[in-house]
Amino acid sequence: MAALARWCVRHRVLVVVLWLLAFAGMTAGASVAGSAYTNNYEVPGTEAGRATELLKDGFPGLGGDSDTVVWHTTSGTVRAADVEQTMTGTLDKIADLPGVASVDSPYGDQGASRISADGRTAYATVTFDRPVEQLTKSEVRPVVDTAEGARSDGLQVELGGSAIALTESSGGHVSEIVGVVVAGVVLFLAFGSLAASLLPIATALVGVGTAYAGIGLLGHAMTVADFAPMLGMLVGLGVGIDYALFIVTRHRRGLKRGLPVDEAVANAVATTGRAVVFAGATVCIALLGMLILRLSFLNGVAIAAALTVVLTVAASVTLLPALLSFIGPRSLSRRERRRLLELGPQPELPTGFAARWSAFVERHPKLLGTLAVAVVAVLALPTFSLHLGTSDQGNNPKTATTRHAYDLLADGFGPGVNGPLTLVTGVGGAEDRVALDNLDATLRSTEGVAAVTPVTYDAQGRTAYLTVVPDSAPQSRSTSDLVDRLRTEVLPRAEQGTGLDVSVGGVTASYDDFAGVIVGKLPLFVGVVIGLGCVLLLLAFRSIGIPLKAAAMNVAAVAAAFGVVVAIFQWGWGSELLGLGRAGPIEPFLPVIMVSVLFGLSMDYQVFLVSRMYEEWLETGDNRRAVRVGLAETSRVINSAAVIMISVFLAFVLSGDRVIAMFGIALAAAVAIDAFVLRTLLVPALMHMLGGANWWLPGWLDRRLPRISIEPPECRAAHERLMDLTGVPEAVAAMETGAVPETDVPAK
Repeated sequence: MAALARWCVRHRVLVVVLWLLAFAGMTAGASVAGSAYTNNYEVPGTEAGRATELLKDGFPGLGGDSDTVVWHTTSGTVRAADVEQTMTGTLDKIADLPGVASVDSPYGDQGASRISADGRTAYATVTFDRPVEQLTKSEVRPVVDTAEGARSDGLQVELGGSAIALTESSGGHVSEIVGVVVAGVVLFLAFGSLAASLLPIATALVGVGTAYAGIGLLGHAMTVADFAPMLGMLVGLGVGIDYALFIVTRHRRGLKRGLPVDEAVANAVATTGRAVVFAGATVCIALLGMLILRLSFLNGVAIAAALTVVLTVAASVTLLPALLSFIGPRSLSRRERRRLLELGPQPELPTGFAARWSAFVERHPKLLGTLAVAVVAVLALPTFSLHLGTSDQGNNPKTATTRHAYDLLADGFGPGVNGPLTLVTGVGGAEDRVALDNLDATLRSTEGVAAVTPVTYDAQGRTAYLTVVPDSAPQSRSTSDLVDRLRTEVLPRAEQGTGLDVSVGGVTASYDDFAGVIVGKLPLFVGVVIGLGCVLLLLAFRSIGIPLKAAAMNVAAVAAAFGVVVAIFQWGWGSELLGLGRAGPIEPFLPVIMVSVLFGLSMDYQVFLVSRMYEEWLETGDNRRAVRVGLAETSRVINSAAVIMISVFLAFVLSGDRVIAMFGIALAAAVAIDAFVLRTLLVPALMHMLGGANWWLPGWLDRRLPRISIEPPECRAAHERLMDLTGVPEAVAAMETGAVPETDVPAK
């Protein structure tokens, strides 16, 4: 690592140019190729997946995205002459727009079912000529503008559907800007140097920007969800700024010790840079653990996020050293440079609150450990009521037209109209047709069914489908219960003695199947991710206890973060106030992605904290000293890094995207719990209680394990530096306050 840093310093212009070329090239390629994201939740082999395939094969004309235009009168009915004339003209204009395949009006002979029983609400179906994944915002915007042009004082017009959602504001890049600005302020307060505070941000932006463009290109090669770039940016900015912060902090420490700029850079990368690479590797392992689920939807998310982490780590250990060599001693503030010139080199001893807190934890490990466990347990309680399900446009903010359309349809036609179930089957002959006709009557009498459409056959009469409208909302548990009832009771009885094999599809059925597959594979996934992380920590710290504690801490952080997400998004505690829409279930894919990201981020602080403790343990063999010194010397930088990461994550709540807001709040909560409760409170408390057992490893295992060095000990002359700086009496006083470890005090 030191050799890499020195090469980057010697060729700093070349390094900067290469990174800028990579960023510009990726961005240009992504701009030319365009995006190709897709939210395909279908899982091969599930019943909902079979229903979708049958429908595509038998009715290819249904492949275009279908959206709705909903209108409501505050007085009179939608059948009034002026309302009908206005809306008929509007629908005709929409039908003539490019990209629109058809418009089904409620004013035709077959449209009576699209007018509510009270006559005050009606809707038309707008079918585009392509799926939503192939539509752009500019193609859908004319439909929205034309429909909204019909609004008047007594006529409310709203639009709903996946394509319409493309036109709703996502907050632009406000979230990223806010996060970066807050991070810059924290860095400036920590360093006191404008140049030093800008470098971590510049490094992270180049790495994340290159990855963002790369994810756009990746979407052309595999299935990548539309939220993957934003998720990658969220994770990349957080870890990228933090990784650079750790390296700059170590570099500044070297400058204060009197090292030349080039040597300080090399030393920082050779020590903290190792920890950065190791931490980044654990994040990537956790993310790529999603590949074992073998779900194409998650594969793209995993690779996209891992690509972002890889590039941010690469920028931290190559671009950052080059930039540090450019600014030279300006990594220190003017006051620090002046003090260095006047007083000469001096060590940066842990003082102030960090030292006092470390000593306090050492004196009261049982009390503080119990308090930390209680806090985490309380935050994790809501996790037990976690409900995975369909989060739809009914959960959008109150200001969204898609939310208004959803509510109007639910009020006028019942909540189930927003998420009908589709029953699809192959048809063998006359007996199957008779059975399907009888099925219509059976379904109407089934508990939980509000309406059933007539059976529709394809041109060859070999495939048929009918639509079942539940009497509950798509995200309701009652709708999921109806899906189970149809699959296990109603349809098997109807299929007896026939060649029918009816598959239940639709939004709720698809999400339930997706959630079922994920929940079934979740234990394997969590076991693999935790197991690999423990193996890495075992190799790095030569201890059985350290990996086990890390695994427990990571599970605790994930559980507490889930509790916060459930309380805000599922229970609705403040979700409307934050502009995140009303309460609803948690997306089925969220647990897997959150476990991956949160586990990786939790390992970061474990590595940076314990690596310093391990270094001290190797030098002294004193567990109390190792824990005290490690906490005192790393808690300040860990807390600063946590504040930056929390700020970046919370800023993404402004994105306007419910899923990204979930990630942002979950990650911010996890980092806050991890940094301020677990790593600086529970972990050191446990390590004090366990004593030397923290570092125990059977001798036979130690001899057989390969050795990985995260952060090799620096050559320090503790006795001489303390004698030169303070003398014996002052050193003893510093030791008694917890500012200086006992064994740093020179003998009398």
